Amino acid sequence: MQLDDLKIKEILVRENYLAESDAKAAEKIAAEHRSSLTAYLLSSNLISQELLGQAIAESLHTPYADLRAHPPTKEMIGLISEVMARRLRVVVYKQTKTEIFVATDNPEQEGLVDQLKKELEAAKIVIAYALPVHIDTTFAGYQKGLETRFSEIIKSNKKIAPELVNQIFEDALTLRVSDIHIEPQETRALVRFRIDGVLHDAGIIPLEYIETIINRIKIQAKLRIDEHFNSQDGAIRFTSVNGGPPTDLRVSIVPTLDGEKVAIRILSNYIRELTLSDIGISETLSARLQESIKKPFGMILVTGPTGSGKTTTLYSLIKELNTRSVNITTIEDPVEYKIDGVNQIQANAQTNLTFAKGLRAIARQDPNIIFVGEIRDTETADIAVNAALTGHLLLSSFHANNAAAAIPRFIDMGIEPFLVSSTLELVIAQRLVRRICNSCKVSEPVSKARLAKLGIVANNLIGSGEHTFYRGKDCPKCSGTGYNGRIGIFEFITVTPELQDLIARRPSTKEISELVSKQKFVSMFADGIEKVKNGLTSLEELLRVITAQ
Repeated sequence: MQLDDLKIKEILVRENYLAESDAKAAEKIAAEHRSSLTAYLLSSNLISQELLGQAIAESLHTPYADLRAHPPTKEMIGLISEVMARRLRVVVYKQTKTEIFVATDNPEQEGLVDQLKKELEAAKIVIAYALPVHIDTTFAGYQKGLETRFSEIIKSNKKIAPELVNQIFEDALTLRVSDIHIEPQETRALVRFRIDGVLHDAGIIPLEYIETIINRIKIQAKLRIDEHFNSQDGAIRFTSVNGGPPTDLRVSIVPTLDGEKVAIRILSNYIRELTLSDIGISETLSARLQESIKKPFGMILVTGPTGSGKTTTLYSLIKELNTRSVNITTIEDPVEYKIDGVNQIQANAQTNLTFAKGLRAIARQDPNIIFVGEIRDTETADIAVNAALTGHLLLSSFHANNAAAAIPRFIDMGIEPFLVSSTLELVIAQRLVRRICNSCKVSEPVSKARLAKLGIVANNLIGSGEHTFYRGKDCPKCSGTGYNGRIGIFEFITVTPELQDLIARRPSTKEISELVSKQKFVSMFADGIEKVKNGLTSLEELLRVITAQ
């Protein structure tokens, strides 16, 4: 049961979760930012998911089941068959000797209790409301191992290649996978999923089926099936059998010694809705960021290695800036997510539409804000600087190890230091760390000996004495990893008058680091330590991603 913004507004006001005046003000701001009212209310913390669920449950005169705070066990999920659970959108979340409590996002469907009695033996079935996103999450409990399903498909003598490919894609969406790898080996092909930045083995495909599977993917991605000795890139729009909007998949195929290897990037729809607070930017850093993006011109660079979340951060910034009073135009390679109200251009080397040429064309399109997917060469950097000088706010990503290193590297590309100092407003460096799973989070004391291994600076950041940190034990929700989702760790360098003077003298990374350390600079490691203290990630995960400073 999907409720539209109008119905949700009516419920929140009627149940006194939101004042009428606040609802009208939020509605106006959401319209200006081309966002839904519900998304705006959640992102601005006017309501929480829990309060939203409670309000809807009260309007339906049913209890509220918070499945995020109290996820059902795999045994409880298994009490209802997968076919019925998906059809009725139900899950058992609590059980006593005489009662079974069932959560659904559609309590008003006709004959619900009677249908449930066909599978559940209990004196009484109690129906509760749960948010659709939480119901969807519980369906992961029905997942069998990929290899088990591969065997079932092969034995069934169905259309093997389409069925196997669909199972891989369905699993990847359920587990919120960012990348799928299909890797040929001498006697088999290995399927691996990248979940929260870490690769996991997902299944094995018998060698005799790998060619038909790769051909199936090539056909879906509109690639040549007779090309086996050259790399190919394509795209697939996949619609899950479980419903929901289509998901875009970026396909890359390269020849290896053992055959063709496939890598598929999943452009997940939930990324579109992430706000600055969702990705882990603290209130202090967010205030500095808001100050920079309110300026009418200048350049903001986001740096970090591939896969560090730069594009997600930049898209979150664009969402903040996206109002009806401005013209935002982008040049990207590829366009990862479509944003309403933003003019997005796909760079295309085959038609000679490069970043540099696209940027020149954008400058003639009367833009207020320009987003360049990545500054890769001197020509693009030069045009970007000139665009920022001539009254445009320019956002872009850039490859550098940290914020301080980005400035000398930008100058080394051939840009005059005085131009860099005049246009650069803010440099953001970031990495992604895995979030501790809230469903199995436990605290643990940390010994001084363990902290001593981090080094003097880390101990200074953490402080002396005993400390309590957190970790995930493992549970079905996080597939036994102890982590669920990712969050960013950041460092910001705001270009102050003192830093402008230093940039004009072609400084080294060390000179910039020494200056900003005197100006309320918080390093990525220090930001990570704060997230460790707050129970968002673990010490081991932070040290996996970044070294102690």
